[in-house]
Amino acid sequence: MDAEREVLDVLARNAREDIDDIAAQTGLDADAVADAIDALEAKSVVHGYQAVVDWDRVDEGKIRAVVEINVELDRETGYEQVADRIAKFPAVDALHLVSGDYDFAVEVLGENMQDVSEFISEQVAPMPEVTQTVTHYIMETYKDGGIRFEDGDDDDRLSVSP
Repeated sequence: MDAEREVLDVLARNAREDIDDIAAQTGLDADAVADAIDALEAKSVVHGYQAVVDWDRVDEGKIRAVVEINVELDRETGYEQVADRIAKFPAVDALHLVSGDYDFAVEVLGENMQDVSEFISEQVAPMPEVTQTVTHYIMETYKDGGIRFEDGDDDDRLSVSP
């Protein structure tokens, strides 16, 4: 797994690296890198490759929200079953079982705030196990997927007023 871990570290930073570049960064030969990637994909360690999008810079961007969900389970229903139902919705970008004051943290993407609100109130909240939802709309993203979003303004000086 050491070779696979080295390849994973490179792919996590930049999934667009080609095999020869990964080989140069890890000290492995290109065939070993290709075998490691094939093995990681076959074992479902690597599920896919995605672009990290700054939706604020897109003309018709998307609204992102983090939704806290509390559930009450019964003998027949566990976290896995609830998670399976929530994960099937296309609006759900990420779903995590978490520790703390709530059970699930859900990242939701929508066209606008009403779209997200309707999704939560009409699809998620009515689920029998769901006892509470709290929606937090993302106002600004500074870093996502390990990538820092720059504002394009190179002048970091503080303003001074008389």
